[in-house]
Amino acid sequence: MDRLIAQEAGEQAELQQLFAQQVYNKQGQVVHFPIRHHSPACSYHLLQVIHDYDPQVLLIEGPISGNPLIPILADERTEAPVSLYYTYETNEEKAAFYFPLLDYSPEYAAIRKAAQLGIPAQFIDLNYRPQPKEQVIEPATEEPMEKDRVSYQDEKLLTGSSFINRLCRRLNCRSFDELWEKMFELGATQKSTEDFMRGVFVYCSLSRFCYSQEELEREGTLAREQHMRERIDEAKEQYERILVITGGFHTYGLLDQPAGSQIAEVPRRVQSADYREQIYPMVYTFEEADRLNGYASGMPYVGYYAEIWTLLQKKNKATAYEQTAIQMLSRLMRVLRKQQEEVSTSDAIEAYGMMQGLAVLRSKPESGVYELLDSVVSSFVKGEHNLASDQPLQELSRLLTGNRIGTVAPNTFTVPIVEDFRRLANECKLQIGTTGRHKKVLDLYSKPLHRQTSRLLHCMVFLGTEFGTLESGPDWVTYRDVNLMRETWSYTYSSYTEARLIENSIHGGTIREAAAQRAEDGIKQLPAHHSEEAANWLLRVLLMGLEDSADRLFEQVGRTLRQDGSFLSLSRTVEILERIYEHRRLLGLYRDKVLLELLQEAYHNTLAKITGLQHVHQDEQPKVIQALKQLYMLAESGRGTFAAEPLVDRLSELLSVPELPPGLEGVCIAILSRIDGRDPAEITLRARAYMQGTPEQMMHTAAYLQGVFAAARDVLLYDSTLIGDLNTLLSRLPHEDFLRMIPELRLAFTFFTPTEIDRIAESVGSLFEAVAGSLSEPAVDEKVLQQSAALDHAIREELSRWRLI
Repeated sequence: MDRLIAQEAGEQAELQQLFAQQVYNKQGQVVHFPIRHHSPACSYHLLQVIHDYDPQVLLIEGPISGNPLIPILADERTEAPVSLYYTYETNEEKAAFYFPLLDYSPEYAAIRKAAQLGIPAQFIDLNYRPQPKEQVIEPATEEPMEKDRVSYQDEKLLTGSSFINRLCRRLNCRSFDELWEKMFELGATQKSTEDFMRGVFVYCSLSRFCYSQEELEREGTLAREQHMRERIDEAKEQYERILVITGGFHTYGLLDQPAGSQIAEVPRRVQSADYREQIYPMVYTFEEADRLNGYASGMPYVGYYAEIWTLLQKKNKATAYEQTAIQMLSRLMRVLRKQQEEVSTSDAIEAYGMMQGLAVLRSKPESGVYELLDSVVSSFVKGEHNLASDQPLQELSRLLTGNRIGTVAPNTFTVPIVEDFRRLANECKLQIGTTGRHKKVLDLYSKPLHRQTSRLLHCMVFLGTEFGTLESGPDWVTYRDVNLMRETWSYTYSSYTEARLIENSIHGGTIREAAAQRAEDGIKQLPAHHSEEAANWLLRVLLMGLEDSADRLFEQVGRTLRQDGSFLSLSRTVEILERIYEHRRLLGLYRDKVLLELLQEAYHNTLAKITGLQHVHQDEQPKVIQALKQLYMLAESGRGTFAAEPLVDRLSELLSVPELPPGLEGVCIAILSRIDGRDPAEITLRARAYMQGTPEQMMHTAAYLQGVFAAARDVLLYDSTLIGDLNTLLSRLPHEDFLRMIPELRLAFTFFTPTEIDRIAESVGSLFEAVAGSLSEPAVDEKVLQQSAALDHAIREELSRWRLI
């Protein structure tokens, strides 16, 4: 490393002196241990320092509000990976942050070792908080975050420095993570602890020197370091041997600096009065820790390094990387064989040998994870490496990440809603003890436990936990696939799920309470006249099994439909309420008297708006036609809930309106011919009035037929007169008008089934004396087409030969 940073000779000399005097001076009152988050090598040497220095207290970089949670983290019943979940909220904004801890995280290794030795361990860093805009308050450590998942241990300044970029190029490393592994992780047990610490300190400090004082202050680094120095000064008054464990980027900023150095006092600020914060211990997963590392902190491939850490604590620590590589290759080979991939033992042997060779070529003391990845690509991927042949690398990536999920010891900080979910998940036999995607098929109609599970999963979706996804089954909100009897869900439990539950705890202490409160709050925000949206909320509440809340929501739906003046909105409200009534037993609604009364009121309110439909916008006419058809079908259902007489009266009034839009005229006369005993011949007479009228009236024929066919398409099947009139119209139309009408006419015939289309075609064919079945025959014989194509090709070649084309 000295050779690579010779250009920073003056800075290096200063750092070497600082290291000897203030960082690792075991005779001093304070020893600083610089770390990289989630580094097994740092944890290994940290335990050596604790043994050699015998500190009286451990001061650790971490949110100071997390100190009451340290005993929980140190509890033997807590199993990593775990995390501290910290959230703040003001009147303007809110954000959440994670402080993940793995078995080999130096911070966690220190906490556990302190508990074993019976010495105190304390977090000394600032909490995350919003950046002030006008008034001067306590300094923030980060700008307000836009991402939902942000690590407290952000290393972007370390990983993004120009020094790191130069070093990666000189050592031919593809990334910061590969550079770190090469310089510090590989062969770490062969180095003395002092040499290891010196290398980390110099390496991180040179990265820090790439930033100006203003940049460090803007990122919140100086404010955090000032806060940590104050905590260290407080500890000096009480303890004689203090071990400070912080990220290597901060170590330089915590030392006593000469005048004129980078370290300067940051103005103290006062926290705003509207600031609210919470912090909880929560489970975490390897998958999330690995995913988070991609842009925040710590080393990736957490499952791989967990294996390394396990071996580093045993007697065979010198061969930890070699043994881990052998284990990974063996597991990978077994997984691929189960998937019918063509791999053999010789492939694994070749990959292992290539790892050793790559380590020598890259001047590494031993092979690491990047050699493992490259050797698998070379030895396990058959042929070209592309998406189709990427299976070995994908499976290896899963093995390197791992699927472990942590456990938090019982504690007084437990959030009731989280405990309620775990209880319900166990009752429903959902697997939340391991990561990975699980599937659950629910028989809604025959198994009460499955209905309970469905309601829980719907609640979790509503609360935004991203716990489960409905892959197939009846969708009652959009009314799709409602004939299906089963739901198929995929789900996975993660700390994100737990975090979202914690955020929802302000709405209630149980899943049901939180979902009910959020539903009631949501419906209160609706405009007073949006009855359709209110009915949709009611349906969602019932899908979640919240019948108690449904009673209160019925009143809200009633208020909105009494103020709703939109025919379309009211008609959809009727449709949703009728859907609820029809499936009330499945939805768990047994007190249905209120629902029936509400449905009747919505139906009559909708009918009252029919007479104003003559002014409906042209773009909304297709929706109005379908709504009228739906009302007709409800009136014809035979239930006393929907009386046909009021519908007949309203449609008759609408039909008598002069200049009624053709589509509405068509659907009105079609419905009245069904439920009011009107002569079906009137449909044909009105159609003929359009077909034989002025040119403008003729162009409205297709719109009129759309309305007719929406409610009474059988008219065309049994009335040859209408077909004849339509044929006459099309034969009379000028070519341009015919082209204009065709799209609308095609739309009208979309109401017919393929079988009905065939019957209509036969009726049309009879007008031209076509032989039965001839319409389905090809218009031109296939042999004739082939001969014509060959002749065309020969003519083109001949003309081309004479250069005529």
